[in-house]
Amino acid sequence: MFEEYTKVAIETARRAGRILLEGFGTSFKISSKEGKNNLVTEYDNRSEEFIINNLKKHFPDFSFLAEESGQSNNNKNNGYVWVIDPLDGTVNYAHNLPIFSVSIALIKEKNVLCGVIYNPILDEMFVAEKNKGAYLNDTRLSVSNCDKLDNSFLVTGFPYNIDSNPGHCVDQFVQMLKRGIPVRRLGSAALDLAYVAAGRFDGFWEINLNPWDVAAGFLLVEEAGGVVTQYNLEPYWIFDNNILATNGLIHNELSETLIACYFELNNGT
Repeated sequence: MFEEYTKVAIETARRAGRILLEGFGTSFKISSKEGKNNLVTEYDNRSEEFIINNLKKHFPDFSFLAEESGQSNNNKNNGYVWVIDPLDGTVNYAHNLPIFSVSIALIKEKNVLCGVIYNPILDEMFVAEKNKGAYLNDTRLSVSNCDKLDNSFLVTGFPYNIDSNPGHCVDQFVQMLKRGIPVRRLGSAALDLAYVAAGRFDGFWEINLNPWDVAAGFLLVEEAGGVVTQYNLEPYWIFDNNILATNGLIHNELSETLIACYFELNNGT
């Protein structure tokens, strides 16, 4: 059913997940990147090295955009770029919290052709291919049918510079809590998006994410029947500053709430 590049991405994510499982709960090297609690472990690097090498074997002319090694361009790639997060949820992983994932997507120009998110702890493989739907371990996914924000179950995340409250992200979170809306913060944006696609959450929003955090999940949500935009309902692309992903039914209401909070605080009213 899937194209060869999707099949290879699935196999690669599964094998990278095994590498992460080998290290989970053991002693390993941890270092810090720019920003508070922005950690990287030796297993981030091991996973990424394996992913890139394995994808190169199958598609030697494609380029890469990866969290740890950055961008690698190939003039022969015809616009194909693998977008890779070898360990999304590194802080969780470093603290032995079993909520993390591998995320691999293939993009060309402004299209995500396939997206794979693998949760090795639960052996859950989320897969989407452009115009072919979204799946969890071969079962087709569909977003939830919740149609009121106040009845919704949401998930969000915070940037590493949360102490500066960029885009009033803290205030937006508090606003949701004041409305009595249950909001979770899992620590893996890739899983957040996969869970929206699976109907486990009704919506997700976050600011200051990177392309490797969202590329695969973006496609998963859309292929599961959901909607992905920026907060202001403008079209979203993986390099944009903020992302709003929902089942579609609460999308406008959640957008209005996020925007209203931002403008109320900026205008001092």
